Amino acid sequence: MGAVATIAGILLLLGCLCLGYLAVRRVRLMRGGGVDVCLRRPGPGRRPARVPRDAAAGWHFGVGKYQGNEFAWYRLTSLRPGATAVLDRTGVEIVERRHPESAEAYALPQAASVLRCRVGEREVELAMTPGVLTGFLSWLESAPPGPAGYRVAS
Repeated sequence: MGAVATIAGILLLLGCLCLGYLAVRRVRLMRGGGVDVCLRRPGPGRRPARVPRDAAAGWHFGVGKYQGNEFAWYRLTSLRPGATAVLDRTGVEIVERRHPESAEAYALPQAASVLRCRVGEREVELAMTPGVLTGFLSWLESAPPGPAGYRVAS
């Protein structure tokens, strides 16, 4: 019985340490200029141009941070110290802008807008509140002039 209690205590301690790490990481990211952003990557067999059958599936909460020409996204529930996804603004193309579907509305922040972006060969969807969306679009538009840069698909 003592061994079971010891193992349970160790697991509880490890769980508390993980939660503490995640909380400190979020506070540091937000204090460093981070913004709340939800991200979804279309999975295999899922058509990115359509909302999947379970529209709320695949959305992950995280913190986005602007770092020069890159938008680094850190997943909230990841113990990974670095960014989970990085978007280079010189190659970002906004394919679609829409309001969340009714099923998605429960998984996303209130009044969020969804952007489907193409970065090279891959696509991601970002959900942001109006203030964060304004900042994101301003950041994209402030790219230096040149052949490469963000564009809105027509």
